[in-house]
Amino acid sequence: MTGKHSLTIAGHATSLTVEPIFWEALKAAAETENKPLAALVAEIDEARTTNLSSAIRVWLYERATAPRH
Repeated sequence: MTGKHSLTIAGHATSLTVEPIFWEALKAAAETENKPLAALVAEIDEARTTNLSSAIRVWLYERATAPRH
């Protein structure tokens, strides 16, 4: 089941639809990086090459599988 979430990024309102597990992981990542959720989503938005929801899923996957130093 997916959920729709509204945010304001880069000065405009947007919404994204992601499964609850990805939404929770995104919120946790923002907290870990000490950033507002909207700021983290804006960073992902700037670098994306696909739709925002997919970009968030890929970003979270890459973050989770990146080697730890």
